Amino acid sequence: MPALTALQAAGAAATCDEVRTESDDVYWLESRPRDNGRISLMRLGNNNVPTEVTPSSANVGSVLHGYGGSAYAVDESRIWYIDSSDGHIRLISGSEVRVIVRRRNDREHYGDLTASSGRLWCVRETISGDELVEIRTDGTSQVLARTTGFFGSPRPTVGGLAWLRWNADQMPWDGSELVVAHYKGRELGAPTPVAGSPLESVTQPCWGADGRLWFVSDRTGWWNLYVWDGQRSDPVSPMATDVAPAEWEAGYASYAPLPGGGVVMIAYDGPRHQLVVQDGSGLRPLGSSYTSYKPYLAVRRQQVLAVAASPRQPPQVVTIDPGPRAHTRVLSRPAPTSTTTPLSQPQLVEVHTVSDTMVNVLLYPPTGAAAEWRAPLVVRAHPGPTASINTRLDWHVQFLTSNGFAVADVDYRGSAGYGRAFRRSLYGHWGTAEVQDCTAVAQHLLDTGRIHPGRAFITGASAGGYTALHAVSGPSVFAGAVARSAIIDPTRWRHTVPRWQRAHAAALLGPAGAVDPRAVNRPVLLIHGADDHIAPIADVAALAAGLAEQGRWHQLMILGRTGHRLSAQEEAAQALEAEVDFYRRVIAG
Repeated sequence: MPALTALQAAGAAATCDEVRTESDDVYWLESRPRDNGRISLMRLGNNNVPTEVTPSSANVGSVLHGYGGSAYAVDESRIWYIDSSDGHIRLISGSEVRVIVRRRNDREHYGDLTASSGRLWCVRETISGDELVEIRTDGTSQVLARTTGFFGSPRPTVGGLAWLRWNADQMPWDGSELVVAHYKGRELGAPTPVAGSPLESVTQPCWGADGRLWFVSDRTGWWNLYVWDGQRSDPVSPMATDVAPAEWEAGYASYAPLPGGGVVMIAYDGPRHQLVVQDGSGLRPLGSSYTSYKPYLAVRRQQVLAVAASPRQPPQVVTIDPGPRAHTRVLSRPAPTSTTTPLSQPQLVEVHTVSDTMVNVLLYPPTGAAAEWRAPLVVRAHPGPTASINTRLDWHVQFLTSNGFAVADVDYRGSAGYGRAFRRSLYGHWGTAEVQDCTAVAQHLLDTGRIHPGRAFITGASAGGYTALHAVSGPSVFAGAVARSAIIDPTRWRHTVPRWQRAHAAALLGPAGAVDPRAVNRPVLLIHGADDHIAPIADVAALAAGLAEQGRWHQLMILGRTGHRLSAQEEAAQALEAEVDFYRRVIAG
């Protein structure tokens, strides 16, 4: 059975994001590694043929708060978007494309775009704080509000504006506030709090057609949906399940009100997602073959639009009939076919850690393995660390399994999708608690005979890279570690990380401290982008130098044209090839 090549796996990792509707048209962002990871804006109209509406040279994206989001907005026939090449906001009107707002310096960033009635609302980040800005089609703009903290999700309605705000010393998933204000012309009244506090996270505000304000709050310990009628807020289907993820990017929409009444939501049950509908008959699941949904739901007429995936299908834009039969149809262009090699399918495994915490694991056997397989193992620590694993086609996983490795994706302590308490359980314990969880997974698979002794490895990107390196510092079940775009020194990272994430870095900081080259006692592969603005390349270079001084087996691979995410096909392929080659060399001794 032929293994996937690195170039095939890297080229197949196309994805879709941020689906929205305007009138009967559907819009979404699409990225293809074979186009160097360029992000284009697609539209599907009445002819049901997806077409790119941004210029072929455009690369839609924002770095607002470090991670961007909502880099485009559509208002009738007008399309507003941010080009990541220069950070300017452009307006497409008819066949004309023009810069409408210029970024004034490299410390200023726009994002979180919302458009209506010929006006654009957005967040502008400056070196000293955030601003709510209104922009008109002639390029004139007005600052509506300022803060030394952060703003998010400006949502206009007739005579009013709602938005989120939170303090500079908190992350929005720890404490934030939803406010509304009267808004007429360019006069913004005093904001009135609707929900939220330093101990309550509020996210994803949305005005309904009836004038009520929907939002998600974790006041019960779970991110659940509420609706505010101007006087009071009422819960919508309370449940011990999150219906929102941690909002790393602006503009998430993990629910959508339905035109005929009711609402559709994403229920996050660990690594498995499910669409549920709340209507007059109560709460019911919306059946489909998809197991993973990105937090971008929209509605067109009576159909739900989603970015959906499964273990056999990459993220794609689909319509889903909210009726009992839940018919689905794919709208986006098909992803490139990389190979006819069979795909490894995951099994959900529960593992108890040393703290008696149960963590979920998606275990992928080697491609084509028999039922009683035994193989070398790669444990993956997801980034974030407030992120989560997903049950969807992942070409990094498939590349490893097609080359004879088993892969274990771990939702360690601190992962989102398990309520507020679990999400915060890594605070003050980063570098220890999640290392214990990943180690427990490898040990469990070793004890059950699934893996060969001395052939367990750990890999991670960003925060997951920090985890991987600490997992091989001191006595370890792992034979080696691969760290991509790794954070090395959390204390230094507090000062180099984007302003938005500094509170996160402070909350996570624990006794593990910086990765110490003297403590690393297993071979390591360090892969880093030369243009990484999240994790400083100087830190990983210093670690490599320290490992060399200690005589430790290590390799430093710097990819010259990429940043924190390895998105271009050739560089992603180089990283994949280097990773598998590293594992094989360690196994060979």
